Amino acid sequence: METAVVLNVIVDNLMEMNEYFSNVATGEGAAPLLILVGTLLIVFSLGVFGVLTLGALGSLVTGN
Repeated sequence: METAVVLNVIVDNLMEMNEYFSNVATGEGAAPLLILVGTLLIVFSLGVFGVLTLGALGSLVTGN
């Protein structure tokens, strides 16, 4: 039963974080641009490391 409480806290924190980020993303100045560039950097790096990890796992399974 305590698991549900922990999950409720996590979901509440995610919803609150969403509100904060949406306020910043729709703000004035360079904030929306900075959030966009940061998001693109994170997505690109996750994609590159994901492909590298899949390649490493593939080379473990396949023979020489």
